[in-house]
Amino acid sequence: MPEKPLKITAFSLEHLSLPDEDPNWKFAGQAYPTNDAVVLTLTAEDGTRGWGYAAAFPHLAATALGVEGALQRICPALVGQDAMAIEANLVRVQAALVGNNPAKAAIDCALHDLKARLLGVPLYELLGGKTTDRIAICRMLGLKTPPEMAERAQRLVDQGYRHLKLKVGGSVREDIERLRAVRRQVGDAVRLVADPNQSYRAKDAVVFAQRAVEFDVDIIEQPVRADDLDGLQEVTRASSIAIEADESAYDASSTYRLAASRSINAVSLKVPKMGGLRAVQTAARICEVAHLGCRMGANVGSQLLAAHALHLAVALPNITYACELAEFQKLLNDPFEGLKVVDGHLHVPEGPGVGVVRRAS
Repeated sequence: MPEKPLKITAFSLEHLSLPDEDPNWKFAGQAYPTNDAVVLTLTAEDGTRGWGYAAAFPHLAATALGVEGALQRICPALVGQDAMAIEANLVRVQAALVGNNPAKAAIDCALHDLKARLLGVPLYELLGGKTTDRIAICRMLGLKTPPEMAERAQRLVDQGYRHLKLKVGGSVREDIERLRAVRRQVGDAVRLVADPNQSYRAKDAVVFAQRAVEFDVDIIEQPVRADDLDGLQEVTRASSIAIEADESAYDASSTYRLAASRSINAVSLKVPKMGGLRAVQTAARICEVAHLGCRMGANVGSQLLAAHALHLAVALPNITYACELAEFQKLLNDPFEGLKVVDGHLHVPEGPGVGVVRRAS
């Protein structure tokens, strides 16, 4: 541990564009042939560096230029500040930046990584210590024809995964056929989640939920528009399948409102969406006291992003379902490495900080 507080002396930004191995990968209303981001590096006086990842997801109103502009605006205020003072630094960020949660997430994560590396401890030690060594992984199936999704599902099952999430598109008939094809292909031992990505109206979502029971679906994620909270509550009350909020739960405050109104059964936690580890931890605690399920949702991007989410996941005592933290396996040209999936589980790194490193060039 440093004898005296070290200051942050510099920051730098790096653009990333990680192509998907499947250039036709998509979900309802969106296609992502590449995953763009900005990597933030914070450097302390002794040369120690901490990294954060600002995912540029257009469906979260974030672009690479937008997050870069936000980071260029706020990061100079961190230079000269105590590298160990995470909370004080985050207060400065909140005061200077409205919205743009992916940029805030990058700063939050870089501050946590930097402090953990300065202390020489794994990041999870700053988050309460680990409750487990590994997290079960749920892998995603992009929106395709039923036979294509069934074939992809089998490939993932052959790799050891036992939890799959199907992207569906808002047509009850077509989406039920997708569920039917995948369930027939992988058998009864594999757990399934369906994600319409806001593509249903409430009345149709109720019908889909009722018919999805036949295929032993565990969760239906965000069936209606993010702002249709009445519709979300209607589907939840009519469904025997757990209804999970994603886009509707975009930070700790919105999670609180959903919990207070009993509009959902579970929440998908995402570091970029919610604005960082601190915000996700708060949302998870709200779920805990409200007796709602929660899990780490699709933190899609580099291993750097997945590692931050993984460290928080192993520290939370109330993760209730397999998490979506291995989508980095389908992305190309990732400059970070250090995570390993074994038998459908992701093991938390034990090195200092977030535990991933830059690949040798």
